[in-house]
Amino acid sequence: MKLVSLFTGAGGLDLGFERAGFDIIWANEFDKVIWETFEKNFPKTKLDKRSIVDIPTPEIPFADGVIGGPPCQSWSEAGAGRGINDKRGQLFFEYIRFLKDKQPAFFLAENVSGILSARHSEAFNEIIKQFEDAGYNVSRKLLNANDYGVPEDRLRIIIVGYHKKKVGFSFEFPEPLPHKPTLREAIFDLRLAKPAKPFNKTNGSDLKIPNHEYLTGGFSTMYMSRNRVRSWDEPSFTIQAGGRHAPIHPQAPKMKFVEQNKRIFVPGKENLYRRLSVRECARIQTFPDDFIFYYKDVADGYKMIGNAVPVEFAFNIAKKIYSDLSKIKSVSNSKKVVKK
Repeated sequence: MKLVSLFTGAGGLDLGFERAGFDIIWANEFDKVIWETFEKNFPKTKLDKRSIVDIPTPEIPFADGVIGGPPCQSWSEAGAGRGINDKRGQLFFEYIRFLKDKQPAFFLAENVSGILSARHSEAFNEIIKQFEDAGYNVSRKLLNANDYGVPEDRLRIIIVGYHKKKVGFSFEFPEPLPHKPTLREAIFDLRLAKPAKPFNKTNGSDLKIPNHEYLTGGFSTMYMSRNRVRSWDEPSFTIQAGGRHAPIHPQAPKMKFVEQNKRIFVPGKENLYRRLSVRECARIQTFPDDFIFYYKDVADGYKMIGNAVPVEFAFNIAKKIYSDLSKIKSVSNSKKVVKK
């Protein structure tokens, strides 16, 4: 089954769907910082580098499905939260344009939990309505990636649409997996990391383990307002797109409470407090070690990984979709045989 990927990023969602059996034939990503990473990790996929608003629908190949997460900054609880009033928030309608024109059998869209907040409810409900009006039975649910094989607490809204005529039923989300992976399982073997070069430039080929370097520099008052350390036997905090907000490595003790909105590193153990490395963040986002991130500034590595959908999370949803669509194709093929 062939897929088109919109708002592709580094390809976490794509890799999960590829592992489930889908063929990513075409992808779109406008951020030039990401291009080398995607093209080297997905050499068989055609990458269109234009802004989605500049791509006429006829130039996008037909596929069985479309996947992608329109930019989430507009809906983030940590951001300005302008939602649909932001040009990035309006990119949902470019996604819907593709669905209306191409009518693939299914789609999957991913976004941050902030899109469900009360201030965005009217806009979000309108987006869901437009998905339905485009011809889809729409299912949506707030999921935690830690329930689906990812060693990280990461809440994301997943929207899946099955075509009303081509599929004929609604997607049902898979049940959470019984095992909740932890930091110990994910990164215990990566305890020794290298600091970035001055001005947070990459160490590049000097690294024995690709991307195993961490951003240096001070910690803001906001960062120090709460504990940023999870222990080895817990899942990670959410991996964010900003390197300065990366969680602290679990070798360090939990930060010491001073007063409301103020914590400090435990006195005498300050040397244990370092940010997770780019590779550690990739492991937590369940990217395999042979998936290499290409960048000059270490901050760009964190950005690509933090904006990605965890691979294992995507895989566990994708394999359910693949199973559903395989049944439809089997029924369709059997009808053709009967007619002959």
